[in-house]
Amino acid sequence: MELTNYLPVMLIIIMAVGFGIVNIVASGLLGPKRSGDVKDDTYESGMKPIGSARKRFNIRFYILAMTFLVFDIEIIFLYPWAVDFSQLAQGSEEATLFLGRILFFLGTSIVAYIYAWKKGVFNWD
Repeated sequence: MELTNYLPVMLIIIMAVGFGIVNIVASGLLGPKRSGDVKDDTYESGMKPIGSARKRFNIRFYILAMTFLVFDIEIIFLYPWAVDFSQLAQGSEEATLFLGRILFFLGTSIVAYIYAWKKGVFNWD
């Protein structure tokens, strides 16, 4: 293995790091330096902030976000599986094994979703 094989990757990494450094330095040099009460205040879409940013949220927000992540990751796993599955010979033993594995994966995900639904995770009341 020669070092020249890694030259394009090294060049891209150097360009990315250099671009980041140049942007940070340029914004520090060319950007405005004025500050004040209004400019240093928290900006929330043009509205005055109400209350503290350290406010506690209902646990259901976090549970729903975690449920979304679980199904998002499931989709990420489905894509490479589908690409590999399409390359297998139709009706082969390996294709049946692949299909069984993904059906088990989807089945456990559906059971988990139904369990969360029955527990009331998705109720906002």
